[in-house]
Amino acid sequence: MRLWVTAILVALCIPATATAGTVFLLDGRGWGHGVGMSQWGAEGYARHGYTYRKILAHYYPHTHIGIAPARDVRVLLVQGKPRIRVGSAAPFVLVDAQERKAHLPAGSVVVDAAFLKRHPKLALPFTFEPGAQPLTVGGAGYRGEVEVKQKPGGLMAVNLVGLDLYLRGVVPSEAPGGWHEQTYEAQAVAARSYTLAMIHPTADFDLYPDQRSQVYGGIAAETTDTNLAIGATAGQVLVWRDQIIPAYYFSSSGGKTSSVHDAWPKMAQVPYLVSVADPYDYIAPHHVWPTQVLTPETVERTLGVADATDMRVVDNSSGRAKAVRVRTSSGWKVFSGNTIRTKFDLGSTDFTIGAMSLDAPTRTLFGTHVQVTGFVRGLGRARLEQLTPQGWRTVRPVHVDPQGRFDVQLDPKRSTQLRLAYNDVAGDAVPVNVAPRVTLQASGARVLAQVTPWLPFQLERLTGKTWRTIARSDGPFDRRVAPGSYRVATARDAGYVSAISRAVSVHVSVSGP
Repeated sequence: MRLWVTAILVALCIPATATAGTVFLLDGRGWGHGVGMSQWGAEGYARHGYTYRKILAHYYPHTHIGIAPARDVRVLLVQGKPRIRVGSAAPFVLVDAQERKAHLPAGSVVVDAAFLKRHPKLALPFTFEPGAQPLTVGGAGYRGEVEVKQKPGGLMAVNLVGLDLYLRGVVPSEAPGGWHEQTYEAQAVAARSYTLAMIHPTADFDLYPDQRSQVYGGIAAETTDTNLAIGATAGQVLVWRDQIIPAYYFSSSGGKTSSVHDAWPKMAQVPYLVSVADPYDYIAPHHVWPTQVLTPETVERTLGVADATDMRVVDNSSGRAKAVRVRTSSGWKVFSGNTIRTKFDLGSTDFTIGAMSLDAPTRTLFGTHVQVTGFVRGLGRARLEQLTPQGWRTVRPVHVDPQGRFDVQLDPKRSTQLRLAYNDVAGDAVPVNVAPRVTLQASGARVLAQVTPWLPFQLERLTGKTWRTIARSDGPFDRRVAPGSYRVATARDAGYVSAISRAVSVHVSVSGP
């Protein structure tokens, strides 16, 4: 009786798949909240010959320039401190809550618990009035007076200063040096308008000295160019329906500003804070950001979600991110655009998120085709790349269907790595492991084996529960063997993964030549 038994690596004919994970590509533009005047855009307009009046009319439509009377404003300098140092290079005066006056010599005093104990007749709050030289708080000089108050969280210092003297410390702090005079004048009018719209008579102060209101640098910030711009526009403010408007401004728009309601949904929409084109903002250093690559692990860690596989931006009417939907293992999670901006430390909410993901076979059989699949969304044309001895080389461009999916057929001859790339950004590499095709046959008392392509292999016989090598070969194999179970195993090679055939049984005893 002649018995033929054949064992082939049939398990490799249907390749398993694994994902390399999604790579998110975040692109964005601009810097700041986007409402009102773009400062870099205003500078661009000025360089193109626009006057400050035309610049303001563009960014604050439906407004006109009016005149506001001079007044003082109150600016917070220090808050929640156990002690505050106030001084001057010339003699100055302390006035307490009961209008009692203490004349102080040039130098400084530290207001704290010890000072109050030494001067029991003086009652907070204190008002410090300058003499021939300005006052200083913590060593920094400020025009006007300084009021020190006791609050539950500690001492507070507030600068009481004339409006345009205050602007002398604001305009150069908000606008870089070397800009056009028309830009400085536009900035002066906008800052003056914002200041007067933010007066809070019942509060301890009107304005913060930083980005929460306007950056205020005091005397050290003042420059001749910005002082001239403030003087040239003295008293000028932006008015809508007889009301001074809060003339918001920011650094860079990326090409288009935002409406106030889109930026801050709780605020009512008004006709002077709408989204407008900003064609000359291209001179801004943050007009366009470098592409930022976000791995799923980064997204998961930053947002506190699990298994992030997709991110989609929901735009508002200004073309900025109203929200971002993140697909996770428990469904879609929604985050506001401002939350994403804060969490990922972005310059603005004017961003897009593209994604590309590569699913590739982890193991395939020599001589068979392999289907490489994945998706590309929100990007231009991506490309499939393969790692070669010369580096990464493009296999072919990726063409996606309307859902962003793609399917590419490859015929790898050796194990390799694939990845998706877009412009200068590449996703994670995915291995494509090629196993040799192993054929093992039992015919009577003979065993025939072949590995394609030709690779060293070993014939193993099952002894007890252990497979033991009984022969080695690097080509076609034909040999008489004793009854038992046999298999072929290949070693891992530089271009191929190891493979083990299914076992065959030999039942015929060895006899004859």
